[in-house]
Amino acid sequence: MTRGHPTRLYGRRENGTGRVQVFLTKAISSDGLTWEALVHPGRKMRTGERVVISDDLTAEILGRSEFGERTIRLHPVGDLLTVLDRVGHVPLPPYIRRSDTPSDRERYQTVFARQPGSAAAPTAGLHFTPEILAACTATGAAIAHVTLHVGLGTFQPLRSETLEDVHLHEESFVVPPETIVAMNQAKRIVAVGTTAVRAIESDPAAAETNLFIHPGFRFRRTGAMLTNFHLPKSSLLVLVCAFAGRELALAAYRHAISQKYRFYSYGDCMLII
Repeated sequence: MTRGHPTRLYGRRENGTGRVQVFLTKAISSDGLTWEALVHPGRKMRTGERVVISDDLTAEILGRSEFGERTIRLHPVGDLLTVLDRVGHVPLPPYIRRSDTPSDRERYQTVFARQPGSAAAPTAGLHFTPEILAACTATGAAIAHVTLHVGLGTFQPLRSETLEDVHLHEESFVVPPETIVAMNQAKRIVAVGTTAVRAIESDPAAAETNLFIHPGFRFRRTGAMLTNFHLPKSSLLVLVCAFAGRELALAAYRHAISQKYRFYSYGDCMLII
């Protein structure tokens, strides 16, 4: 999985004083300067308006998508990633009711993360340390890597009560050839997180996936799954129900609630086999 950028930005309207929040979710241009983003307050921001983030970064609203996100063009002075590293904030989930701190830039990353690209951390991977990975390999387990740029398709709430009508945002992913070979040779594939499940269950020849896994889906590769406890009405919870069975999954959630397990990003996890 890729590293998360400090992609939550705070600024003001160029011709006003109102505070604006910009959450970058996916780069969509070859130069990395045009992005899909969530903008708040979105309704007040019209096409052509600019947001002043800092002395060396502004954002121009280019358009609006079907789900209300904005297409924006960033205008940095110098290298964008360098500017984001200085002025951006870690996009902690809203249920973490505190401001981000410098330590979150490393704590809210997995040990697998290498190149930047994700809008959020794939949280099941947060449970692993180099020592735990070494222990896994010492017992004979092979570790294979996939890349998925976590975006809105992972964490946006479902917008339809009918599963067949759900359409997820596309997320970029790569399943390297060596990973495909390793999976073909494995006795059982244990996927670390729902994002890994979506990557290995998608067509490896594709560059992007909007795969929505729901009950009735036929899993081709996933033999077990390590996953955190997810938000209600999320595609992630539906995926877990598809793999474990709805009644077993909801029974596990009831047990977790009764025993006061911790939910979500920095919470506990479960192994489904």
